[in-house]
Amino acid sequence: MTKRVGFATRMGAIAAAVGSAVGLGNIWRFPYEAGVNGGGAFILVYIVCILIMGIPVILSEFVIGRSTHSNMKAALMRLSPGKKYYLFTYICIIGSFVVIGFYSVVCGWIIEYLYQAALGHLHGHTPEEYNSMFTALVSDPWRCVGWTVIFLVLNFLVMSRGIEKGIERVASIMMPLLFLILIIFCVNSLLLPGAADGLKFLFYPDFSQLTMRGVLDAFGQAFLSLSIGISCLVTYSSYFKDDTSLTRDATTVAVLDTLVAILSGVMIFPAVFSFNVEPTAGPRLIFEVLPGIFQQMPGGYVWALLFFLLVFFASLTSTISLSEIPITFMIEEHKLTRPHAIVWTAIFTFALAVLAALSFNVLDDVKVFGKSIFDAMDYAASNVFMLLGGLFTAVYVGWILDRKVVHEQMTNNGRLKGAMEPYLIFCLRYVAPVSIFFIFLYLTGII
Repeated sequence: MTKRVGFATRMGAIAAAVGSAVGLGNIWRFPYEAGVNGGGAFILVYIVCILIMGIPVILSEFVIGRSTHSNMKAALMRLSPGKKYYLFTYICIIGSFVVIGFYSVVCGWIIEYLYQAALGHLHGHTPEEYNSMFTALVSDPWRCVGWTVIFLVLNFLVMSRGIEKGIERVASIMMPLLFLILIIFCVNSLLLPGAADGLKFLFYPDFSQLTMRGVLDAFGQAFLSLSIGISCLVTYSSYFKDDTSLTRDATTVAVLDTLVAILSGVMIFPAVFSFNVEPTAGPRLIFEVLPGIFQQMPGGYVWALLFFLLVFFASLTSTISLSEIPITFMIEEHKLTRPHAIVWTAIFTFALAVLAALSFNVLDDVKVFGKSIFDAMDYAASNVFMLLGGLFTAVYVGWILDRKVVHEQMTNNGRLKGAMEPYLIFCLRYVAPVSIFFIFLYLTGII
């Protein structure tokens, strides 16, 4: 029997898992969600979400993956023989393709802006011109699809190198660089005039600005940010060594992911207030608002280039983790070689990504349940696949999986104390399922 590959080092495994979690959800989505939901109040709710749902669901995925050292389907078949729970795997695979499909389009925009920043073309424009630049990009099918394809080619080139030489090596390089660039940006933002107003907005909890929708957005953001619910961390943890402390690593992943999100706010909001920009700019913040801010800073060319390099790193580490879900499944369940599994994954991904990219131009009149193809994929990923996946994982580990398996994984067969085990089970049985179910009903418009 061929020995299953794994991460070479603990730091490599952590870097890969953190890279899986850290992405556009932290640097692009978290700041604008905080901006439209009252800043500090949203962050407090978000941290509570991480504690009562994020860490427990991460741990539950780690337990499933590390206990079997296999993909989600094989893991569920081994842990619950004779049951049909393994069918959930197909929802995870579909969900991973949907996420990569719309996500890679945004990543393509990032490469376009990184290219324009390198050429110095993001300097010296009015706000209206920045708006026109972004509109021109998404309206041009060749540019929109072209940059998306380039990003996906880079993604699958990394995947072709395998776990240790591809995913682990890239994550081990990119994640420290991401934190370094982020900290440099934060220091610069804190030195700007008016930075205190931005920090006050970010950290002072004004609950009068927080609605029920904002609370539920924080829960949904936690799932999207941590990349939980579609077996991504099950796949990665299946490569963990048996002496890995799952509690320590799950907490590390959640803390570092949250730290990136908050540092992104520290990076953006002092600058937003310093240059009198509306903090509720929303999704267009990094494409239309921030380039205008960079040009007003000394050394604006460098800041623009560093920023889009930062977001590119975050994007790539996320998509390689999502791609590993179907690749590992095809290798282990359909006995494909890794190159063949990558080719099939690439074909499906390219098809969905091209449809999402064309939904802004050629296919802008095509609607799915009243939404564009891109928006429908975004909605399905965040509000359906990830939430249902998180609900299944919480219920399965909390209520169905043999407690002996959970205990063995939490304690490394008695070598660790496993003090968090009662907390984990309580959250997975009662807190997470009820919260996730309510969020799902609300976000899907059922209640």
